[in-house]
Amino acid sequence: MTAPLLVIGWGNLSRGDDALGPLFIERLRAVPGLAGRIDCLDDYQLQVEHVLDLAGRERVLFVDASLDCQAPFEVGPVQAGRDTSVSTHAVSPQGLLQVFRDVLGSEPPPSMLLAIRGERFELGAAPSASALAGLGAAVDWALAWLAQHLSHVNPVGCAMSDDDV
Repeated sequence: MTAPLLVIGWGNLSRGDDALGPLFIERLRAVPGLAGRIDCLDDYQLQVEHVLDLAGRERVLFVDASLDCQAPFEVGPVQAGRDTSVSTHAVSPQGLLQVFRDVLGSEPPPSMLLAIRGERFELGAAPSASALAGLGAAVDWALAWLAQHLSHVNPVGCAMSDDDV
């Protein structure tokens, strides 16, 4: 059964603060009482295949590291829109919602982007202290946001990414 709420975080665990998305998902999975109430997905990057993960959702929270957001994090709505990237291997949240609209022929679920401020993205670097502090603040915000939307949700279980299998 698909949970009405999906939280999807992405990033590279080997590139310092780029790990914030997967680390966010790891922390959510460790919250007592939350498992079974939302679906959690982490991956290296967003891809068009994730369109199927959005199907049947009431809401989606995208989580990623960002050099451009205010510290410790920023949150805002995501609207469907065409990607301008020349790459077909990675998709933005806006692009993924547009692919949902184009492929499934319906409106994507209401979505938010939680961008956590990162500073260091070098290969082999550990996450910075400021990014980890921002991660903690972002998780606290997300728990409050999820609580607002979980009052009517029945337990269903956390999904795992391909990396978890």
